[in-house]
Amino acid sequence: MNDITELLNHTYNLCEDENFENALEYFNAILKKNPLNLDVLIDKGVTLANIEEFDEAIRCYDKVLKIDPTNYNAWSNKGIAYHALEDYSNAIHCYDESLKIDPNSISSLLNKGLVLGELGMYDQSIWHFDRVLEYDVHNEIALSNRRLALKLKNDG
Repeated sequence: MNDITELLNHTYNLCEDENFENALEYFNAILKKNPLNLDVLIDKGVTLANIEEFDEAIRCYDKVLKIDPTNYNAWSNKGIAYHALEDYSNAIHCYDESLKIDPNSISSLLNKGLVLGELGMYDQSIWHFDRVLEYDVHNEIALSNRRLALKLKNDG
């Protein structure tokens, strides 16, 4: 096993233990050795998002997208970060970009549906939840949010 693999294994164990601050130190050490490791940049972004450092997470995803503009994970995770910041237009843009790459992505469809629901765009939100349910009929998040969107639409 090489040094990078050992560092990554240790880093992922730290993340599993929710020791995100220490994990970030290891991600930085790995990136110092290999600054173009896109998977590590994405994982660092996810770790930053876990400690609510969303702007820093977005910067990690942007580094990935500068190298590989078709990286689905970077687009999807960037959308999640913007969603957490309540920057809904950028979140939707990122989900749209990820859906161009993988039109059947349950996570991007679901997350875009959530954003649209928060914006009161219930018909579009329901459409996205219906798409999720085509692939996963028992998806609890899609089912409950679809019911909520229908209720809010009918109450409005």
